[in-house]
Amino acid sequence: MSVAGTYKAVVKSPMGDQNGTFTVVPAEGDSFTGSLVGSLGSMDVVDGKIDGNTLTWKMNMTVPMPMTLDCEATVEGDQLTGSVNAGAFGAMPLTGQREG
Repeated sequence: MSVAGTYKAVVKSPMGDQNGTFTVVPAEGDSFTGSLVGSLGSMDVVDGKIDGNTLTWKMNMTVPMPMTLDCEATVEGDQLTGSVNAGAFGAMPLTGQREG
């Protein structure tokens, strides 16, 4: 099954659950593009890579403070599980359910 799709995602952050829509669009080779859109705005996927059913990517957060987030997730069926590493703030759990 492809990792492509739109996921209803939740990041468990120190500021509480951050709900959003995570989009995965496979591109050339083993790369992907997409975005995470939520209450704090939109962040584009940077340097997205696909390895089997594992995704790795970065996002440049601007709100509430600028920082680069390092992300990794595994897709199994319609479930996405992983983590968002926010540097000094540590890793935050990421979960998602494919929509549609």
